[in-house]
Amino acid sequence: MELYALQVFATVVGERSFSRAAEKLLRTQPAVSLALQRLETELGEKLIDRSAKGLVMTDAGRTVLDFARRFENLRQEMDSALTELRDKGAGRLMIGANESSTLYLLPHIERYRGSFPKIKVQIRRSQSSKIPGELVEGDLELGVTSYDPGDHRLATKVLYTDALAFIVSPKHRLAKRRAVSIAELGTETFIAHNVLSPYRDVVLREFQRHKVPLNMDVEMPTLETIRRLVQNGQGVAFLPRMCVRHDVETGVVHEVTVKELHVERKVRLLYAKARTLSHAAKAFLDLVAAA
Repeated sequence: MELYALQVFATVVGERSFSRAAEKLLRTQPAVSLALQRLETELGEKLIDRSAKGLVMTDAGRTVLDFARRFENLRQEMDSALTELRDKGAGRLMIGANESSTLYLLPHIERYRGSFPKIKVQIRRSQSSKIPGELVEGDLELGVTSYDPGDHRLATKVLYTDALAFIVSPKHRLAKRRAVSIAELGTETFIAHNVLSPYRDVVLREFQRHKVPLNMDVEMPTLETIRRLVQNGQGVAFLPRMCVRHDVETGVVHEVTVKELHVERKVRLLYAKARTLSHAAKAFLDLVAAA
């Protein structure tokens, strides 16, 4: 059943005339009559008693008219909802990111919420290694990683350029030093993140290249637990500078430069090239591009 046929029927009843309905719908009177006949044939019911004087609906006609009006109201609601989406007045923005990458999104999210307060924002915690696949499969619209996935199906934009920071407790023997040699770290207990990443591999390789032991006797599932253990003097760690900036500024931990080790992190916003993005996602991309 076509919604147009129901619209024709409702218009004929509302105008109480086939000719006036035809004028309102910008159709010919025969076209309106034919649309109504096809609707009656499809339903197997007469909707208008054509033997009566004037325009008289049958019982079936009154029932169908009620549903026709409901369909029209739903159509108008749908049009309004789509207009809101196009105007960024509604919708949902979902971005996949791991624990540390979420921090790089916060300034952009604040600006986005200021411009589009009615759009719901959801950051879904995802493993960084799985985000490219989720984007290609359509499980995510946007994703954030701290590495370049090298997938031609994905478009990328650098959100932030960061680096790994070597942090120690304020009471640590190296806390008052501005810089140290990697050779001085062979006896330290490193508190590591138990999620594998390209940056962990870079650190491992650099210690191996300088033939310095890297004692990762403690591994933790979150950056917060690593920071707490470092603060309490239980070890040292390499963490993204963005994640420890406030702690360093307030003196909760100290950052010390490792002369032979500078690991840059480019945090990227990703999306699938072939996918049609929602209005909410397009608006976020525009906002990031303008930053």
